[in-house]
Amino acid sequence: MNFKAVIFDLDGTLIDSMGIWLSVDKEFLTKRNIPHPKKLFNDMNTGNSFMEVAEYFKKKFKLTESIEEIMNQWIQMAVARYKKNTKLKPGAFKLLQYLKEHQIKLGIGTSNSRYLAEIVLSSNNVLEYFDTIVDGQDVMKGKPFPDIFLKVASNLNIVPEYCIVIQDILDGIKAAKNAGMTAFAIYDKFAKSEEKEIQQMADFYAKNFYEIIEKIKQLN
Repeated sequence: MNFKAVIFDLDGTLIDSMGIWLSVDKEFLTKRNIPHPKKLFNDMNTGNSFMEVAEYFKKKFKLTESIEEIMNQWIQMAVARYKKNTKLKPGAFKLLQYLKEHQIKLGIGTSNSRYLAEIVLSSNNVLEYFDTIVDGQDVMKGKPFPDIFLKVASNLNIVPEYCIVIQDILDGIKAAKNAGMTAFAIYDKFAKSEEKEIQQMADFYAKNFYEIIEKIKQLN
């Protein structure tokens, strides 16, 4: 296949950060004397946008804060963690370098907030590699709907069939396929329960970015 753009999910894909959100959720609920359910997100999509998760929390835990206040509190709780503790996954920087050297356009499609995305990309010295960042508040529906990836492709001025999406979770793979894009899956321990389904649905499954680099070299 010929491809002209690669679109990355952020958390759990490009960066190793899913554990951060588990700690933020726990701290947020503990401050309100609310027990942290073991299966907190079982009744919602894992690819929901930042706002959709805030709406879910407000309804589930009968919170008095507004959706915007909940999101702002999460962001403030996550900022320090993102600046100090969040690194690119092994091989990710090498892949970004390779793609840039070969004039491939790069985008981010994340359910996270743009503010946090820019913080973590900047702290890892790769913000300038990306031509566009689209977050969950830029679209009407989160993953598994294709909106976020279609928006990235539109910003890059690349038609979906020439885009590769790299994702770690099943809803993200579904979103990529629903967008008519090629879906590359990368292993993340927090998506272990979905691994078999991800392998079946993805066009390519990799344990790490080094395997993705080799696959892309074959396609380029």
